[in-house]
Amino acid sequence: MYGATGDLARRLVLPAFFELARQGLLPEQWRLVGSSRGQLTHEEFRGHVREALEEFGPQPGDGPWDDFSARLLFAGGGFASSDPGHLPEVLAQARGEVGGDGRLVHYLAVPPGVFLDLTRAMAEHGLVEGARVVYEKPYGTSLSSFEELDAEVQRVFGEDQVYRIDHFLAFEAVQDVVHARLANPWLAALWNREHVAQVQIDIAETLDVAQRASFYDATGAFLDMIVTHLFQMAATVAMEPPADLEPGTLQAARDAALQHFRALDPAEVVLGQFEGYREIDGVGDDSSTDTLAAARLWIDDDRWRGVPFLLRSGKKMAADEQRITLVLRPVADGPRAGEQAGGVPAAVSFDLLADRVEVSLVLRRPGVEGGTAVGTAAVDLRGLDGATPALPYVHLIHHVLAGDRSLFTGVGGLRAAWTAVEGFSAHRPAVLPYREGSWGPDDVDRLAEPGAWFLG
Repeated sequence: MYGATGDLARRLVLPAFFELARQGLLPEQWRLVGSSRGQLTHEEFRGHVREALEEFGPQPGDGPWDDFSARLLFAGGGFASSDPGHLPEVLAQARGEVGGDGRLVHYLAVPPGVFLDLTRAMAEHGLVEGARVVYEKPYGTSLSSFEELDAEVQRVFGEDQVYRIDHFLAFEAVQDVVHARLANPWLAALWNREHVAQVQIDIAETLDVAQRASFYDATGAFLDMIVTHLFQMAATVAMEPPADLEPGTLQAARDAALQHFRALDPAEVVLGQFEGYREIDGVGDDSSTDTLAAARLWIDDDRWRGVPFLLRSGKKMAADEQRITLVLRPVADGPRAGEQAGGVPAAVSFDLLADRVEVSLVLRRPGVEGGTAVGTAAVDLRGLDGATPALPYVHLIHHVLAGDRSLFTGVGGLRAAWTAVEGFSAHRPAVLPYREGSWGPDDVDRLAEPGAWFLG
């Protein structure tokens, strides 16, 4: 694991490894070799991992800590083409302990600017054959940077060796966007433009960016969220039903959907910055970075033509919500034609944070006066028989070890995503201010017209 002492590893990746150990889902023999420029002994690295677990969980006392920690090794001195540091000798130790036929997995928990150098170093030091490699997002920051990075990755590795992470694909509720649709005939039947008025994808946070201000100020909400996570979730909704659930089939279905994304029109994108953002340490007084981005995306295929996909993500918003919602059209004919309850439509919604699927129906209001009201039935995924819900990184690491690429992004889909925003990047709209605790600038509401946002 490159970047093993960094923030990403500490908060997400190392805890996920320990959770896999708790559930007995790691191979019988394994070693985790941490790599970074610093110099730590194996024991010091084990102490670092223990501190990460104590802060972010699972707690070391709630699992096989002694066995787990004994399998942690550390290789300091960095890793580069010109100098591999201590990694070769520590890898040799790990191979000796695991056995000569052990598979090497490279996990790049590092900033994307280091991807190219590390990829070249793996080739230079003979660490490619039979290996798997995991790249964190963002995989490129523009179409040209994506092409440069992927050309080098494809030169060094075979595509079947490469795992490009978008961790939102591994949320339990996002996986059920596919599985619930395929397993329930009534849901499959409404999954098209005849029945769906809008698809809305919201990733809203009440938090600010104080802990990662320097990174965020150089990136912004649009690049950090829209063109990565929200595009991938839109493709998960939009894809044609796959012929089977094999890993390659699911990834190919998402990639094919991304090919139909129409290039974003800057007039259908709203960028915002919450009031007070420029006062955060590490943010310039004249920063024009977007802390909120919303877009109206069109998908030009027979299933979705004419249905707006509304994407929104931001910081310091009114609520912590992560949700995919299919807003349904009112009934077209009959005595209830066009009817909604107080303007609230029927909908099917997948709540990522609560692991819940909700179905909102327009119903008759009980009582003498009657009328209509909206009622919601919710299915708690965590409460299903035999459910053992797992956080996204637990799913992803397990899939890497099993050789399952179904929850990872494909190169064709990523190329299509960057192509869809290439023109927009040169004609970005002005960044508008918005109040903390709101749903963004007023102009965001325009994107949902003639309807309205399901949240807010």
